[in-house]
Amino acid sequence: MSEIRVEDLCHTYSEGTPFEKTAIEHISVTIPHGQLVAVLGHTGSGKSTFIQHLNALLQPTQGRVFVGGKDINADKFSRRDVKSQVGLVFQYPEYQLFEETVYQDIAFGPKNQKLSEGEIDERVREAAAFVGVDEALFNDSPLELSGGQKRRIAIAGVIAMRPGVLILDEPTAGLDPAGCRQILNNILHYREKTGSTVLLVSHNMDDAARLADRLLVFDRGTLAMDGTPEQVFAEPEKLTAIGLNVPQAAALAMELRRQGLALPGAIYTHEQLKAAILAERGRRTC
Repeated sequence: MSEIRVEDLCHTYSEGTPFEKTAIEHISVTIPHGQLVAVLGHTGSGKSTFIQHLNALLQPTQGRVFVGGKDINADKFSRRDVKSQVGLVFQYPEYQLFEETVYQDIAFGPKNQKLSEGEIDERVREAAAFVGVDEALFNDSPLELSGGQKRRIAIAGVIAMRPGVLILDEPTAGLDPAGCRQILNNILHYREKTGSTVLLVSHNMDDAARLADRLLVFDRGTLAMDGTPEQVFAEPEKLTAIGLNVPQAAALAMELRRQGLALPGAIYTHEQLKAAILAERGRRTC
């Protein structure tokens, strides 16, 4: 099981130089195995620095990070091992594709895990199926495919290592609405089938409301809010002060309440808003 536990995590870039900058400070949080967590915050809030500590890409200035009960920075062997347990997909991962074929790119991670050819092949095909990459593309150059296809191939390369934790930094950035929906549906499918922990860094509050079990909201290097979507979106003024918006459905519900419609407070998805409006209409016609 891949529970994540972060204790008093701090990180300062260029420490001891004139360019010293504290990116995150005193972050403590526990993420149980299997949760889907949206990590939210404006640019520069510390969310990307935070996630890079979860697979030892960055080492803490202060504090500790545990994955599956093990301190991932205890020694160089721990830092190496955690990279196969915690898969990190960077923003615009398609720019990291470099192999000659789609198959070779997806297989790169499993090969580094020293697996047999049969196991590598099984993982490549499994990962491709999770993200909707047709096996007919296996011999094509990934650099010649569309942006959405490249994105899925890059994600498949991480999934092929079968990490217990999958972290995605703005996985829909730059994609059209159809591409966004497909990528997010692929991620949901992967989580449902594997039971893996998923952390999704996003600026999109509607996606967070619809997908996540839990929201971590960063602001100026601190963890400003931590709760379910219902709990976090119940404080729109606090989100606005941080520089974030509420989901469209929550904003519309607030406006309808101001106009006299008796809607419940916990509305943050379009499905909830539709159901609440229909219920209110039914009460008025009775």
